[in-house]
Amino acid sequence: MANGQSPDSSALQKYGIPFYSAAWVPYKELKSKLQSDDQARSDDKREDSNKESATSAPADGPAASEYYVVLAGGGGEGRSGIANAIVVAHFDFASSTLSPQPVAKLVLGSELPYRMAVHPKGDGLICAMQNSCRFFEWDEIEESETRKLDVKVSDKTLDLLQDVGQQLALAYDTDSSTLAVGGEEGNLRIFKWPSMEVILNEDQAHSSVKDLCFSPDGKFLVSLGSRGPGRVWDVPSAKVVASLPNGSDEVFFSCRFAQSRDNSLILYIAAITGKGGSIVTWNTSSWKRLRSKHVVRDSISSFNVSPDGRLLAIGTTQGDVVVVDSSKLGVQMVVRKAHLGFVTALAFSHDSRALVSASMDSSARVTLIKEKKNGGLSWWIIILIILLAILAYFLKEEGLLPDFD
Repeated sequence: MANGQSPDSSALQKYGIPFYSAAWVPYKELKSKLQSDDQARSDDKREDSNKESATSAPADGPAASEYYVVLAGGGGEGRSGIANAIVVAHFDFASSTLSPQPVAKLVLGSELPYRMAVHPKGDGLICAMQNSCRFFEWDEIEESETRKLDVKVSDKTLDLLQDVGQQLALAYDTDSSTLAVGGEEGNLRIFKWPSMEVILNEDQAHSSVKDLCFSPDGKFLVSLGSRGPGRVWDVPSAKVVASLPNGSDEVFFSCRFAQSRDNSLILYIAAITGKGGSIVTWNTSSWKRLRSKHVVRDSISSFNVSPDGRLLAIGTTQGDVVVVDSSKLGVQMVVRKAHLGFVTALAFSHDSRALVSASMDSSARVTLIKEKKNGGLSWWIIILIILLAILAYFLKEEGLLPDFD
């Protein structure tokens, strides 16, 4: 198994609920929203005494205590006896441990949270149930004289997303000002957030909307359906500006934008083919296909891109987690049998240092991202050295090289 990680490590935990969605909690953004004035003053008093310990945290990331994942799923309408719930767990970087017990768990009765979108600025999260969407808020509770992160049902009702059928795709734009929702019946809705003013309400965007993603500036939204080409929507004008044709053997599965290392914007689409899974890249000015590369032999069941744009993550139907270099589309890490069931969701931490994966087998796992190491001299350099040594030997035997002995 790549990088010495195994499915029974402390970074893998089972919580008794089949998971369909996973994300990192934007704890840095929501912390100030949750802290009371008294708590804030108390933190200020402790600031000096904590300076030394704070230096042990990564210089470019939040403190170790600030890494939380949120997971959503369940057993359906309740006849299975498996709860439907939203689960929050803590991840400790120092020990690479995901908390064995949830930090918080909100049981939702007969409603299954099938899809989830976390508000990037920390205001809460939306879950798509069987027929409607519900909004949830972050909270803190006191337990044993400490404050603990929690999640609760919000008083905010999404009236325009009641009785709309099963929604299969939810997405916020980067600055949290726009929400897109795509349904099983093919409806695509775009709203201003939080006012819920309608920007677009398209009845037949696709036969069934499977995935949605905003460009980093929020200008474009890409939508994928259960079959056929993808579509690019200009959000301000609420019009289709491009079609993304799929190949004859391709079924587009998931899409994400990312900034490349030369600062150009690339669209990545994970596609299922007869040979397994491929990544297709697109120019975001001309909307022309750039390249396609086969990367995994099994079908893709989840996909995501790191915030820094350097890595792609693929989950497979066989339970593997694969990390791919975004520039060369070469495999950088593989965790075989990371889960025993389908990998249903993947999400990189906000500093791109870790990847959470979730599965229908009721497990969640955090994989630390390790830089690809140079395993030594490349094979062609080794061959060149050997050839030069052979040449030098024959030249010396012919007297064409001086004897330095």
